[in-house]
Amino acid sequence: MTRPNIIQIVVDDMGYGDLSSVNFGASSTPVLDQLSTNGVSLTQHYSASPVCAPARAALLTGQYPQRGGVIDTLEAYGTDRLSTARRTIADFLGAAGYATGLVGKWHNGAFDDRYHPLNRGFGEFLGFRGGWQDYWEWTLERDRAPFAADGRYLTDVFTSGAIDYIERHRNEPFFLHLAYNAPHFPFQAPEAEIDQFLKPGVSRRVATIYAMIQRVDLGIGRILQTLEERGLADNTIVMFMSDNGPQLDGEGEESTVRYNAGLRGAKQTVWEGGIRVPFIMRWPDGIEGRTSLDSLVHFTDWLPTLLDAAGVRYDPESFDGRSALPVLQGSTRAAESTRFWQWTRYEPLATSNAAMRDGDWKLLWPAWPLSLDATPADDRLDEAIKRDPSLFDPETVGARPTLATAPADAAPMLFNLRSDPAEAVDLAEAQPKRVASMARQLDNWFAKVEEDRREAWSADAS
Repeated sequence: MTRPNIIQIVVDDMGYGDLSSVNFGASSTPVLDQLSTNGVSLTQHYSASPVCAPARAALLTGQYPQRGGVIDTLEAYGTDRLSTARRTIADFLGAAGYATGLVGKWHNGAFDDRYHPLNRGFGEFLGFRGGWQDYWEWTLERDRAPFAADGRYLTDVFTSGAIDYIERHRNEPFFLHLAYNAPHFPFQAPEAEIDQFLKPGVSRRVATIYAMIQRVDLGIGRILQTLEERGLADNTIVMFMSDNGPQLDGEGEESTVRYNAGLRGAKQTVWEGGIRVPFIMRWPDGIEGRTSLDSLVHFTDWLPTLLDAAGVRYDPESFDGRSALPVLQGSTRAAESTRFWQWTRYEPLATSNAAMRDGDWKLLWPAWPLSLDATPADDRLDEAIKRDPSLFDPETVGARPTLATAPADAAPMLFNLRSDPAEAVDLAEAQPKRVASMARQLDNWFAKVEEDRREAWSADAS
């Protein structure tokens, strides 16, 4: 079989409940709903982190993000940088003869050229290197050349860039990482489209988010149409996912709180609502469609999965993930069922906002107070340099703050996700041996990835 083309679509902060097929039509995603019907959808698909930079690092490398030194999103401190010692999927596929392109968001190294996408295996880049951009007054790069706003909506710029890439590489195997900014802050969409979703009980901000998602859905429709017109649809892997769960906060018309399929928590938390994310895949030549699978699949699994699909040889022990291709193709072999998560602002903390999944069981350490928060000064700096990267001055960045203190009653919680996907019933007191065993495993994992993180930082600093 001819090597498949690969289009990896990643949206930003889109929740499990943001598909109209899930939220009873509150949003409008007919293209994605149809893609799900015709392809394979996963009901237990997990990001590697509840925030974007670490999640993306795992997707790119097949390893937990800490191993590559990526622990946070604040570009000023460099904690979003993916170590140059880690190979990306673009490195692997490029070496195997694929054209490799990135359209959209990078966020794995914004202010140091060593981490530029063109130095990380991608042959082409149209997008931005930080965490977000304004949807109207954007400033992008086309490879390394500045590309200023021209009146178009940012989502449409990325859709057109993706189609252009497909057209230019349609006669060779290609890999396209398409990372839409939407529906991440700032919440902006054409007014007429926002009005479509303004209904009683729906805040203006939620209506805006649904309009942003609708524009992504329309863009994906244009991409799928291009594949059909060029005869590429059958042997192109199209995969869709979100980097983490949705932002759910605010009040009144500024509230982003909306349906999230009954999952507890949201972006930034390791509750299911922060890390369980939508996933859809279509590959007519390689995978039988019209299927929904409940196998546990994790971001680290996608790099080996795609290498398998492309016929690229690799060392399975070099990844934390395992190929999910057999599961996607109908194998009854159980998927890897042990996974780990941890994220706190500024400094990794073993017993704050950390979790482990082992089969149906999930151990979770709730976040300590202040362990997820940036300082007001860092929030202001972060927004300023995202709007204008030229404002970044490394000489003015001090040491990373330490804000969190362990509460006196800190203790892990235990849930059975098969019977309690909403994480409503804590079984820790009833299962002390299981809690102790899982806590030890989580501690051991944390110690190992922290050692790798320190080595990665040391190597890149030298």
